[in-house]
Amino acid sequence: MCYAYSQKEDIPGAETINVTIRLDREIKENAEKLFDDFGRDLSAAVNIYIRQALRQGKMPFEICDRFFGEKNQARLRRSIAHAETGQVTVHDLLED
Repeated sequence: MCYAYSQKEDIPGAETINVTIRLDREIKENAEKLFDDFGRDLSAAVNIYIRQALRQGKMPFEICDRFFGEKNQARLRRSIAHAETGQVTVHDLLED
């Protein structure tokens, strides 16, 4: 989904505040370069992100953890099924 952001969407007379966030220097610099290519600055990008989160009532993208990824979960299910057969040695468990 593509979201077109415009300053016109700002609520007239709405009060703005400053917010301080911490980023790794390299992340900040790379993000600034990327958003500059979109014609936006870091502040606008953060505003777009927060507005999308509020509109959707959730993170506007999926957050993935490798442990919970499909491949790893499938591997864990296979390992559990194998272990439940009772034919697993301590060596097998250490190898997995």
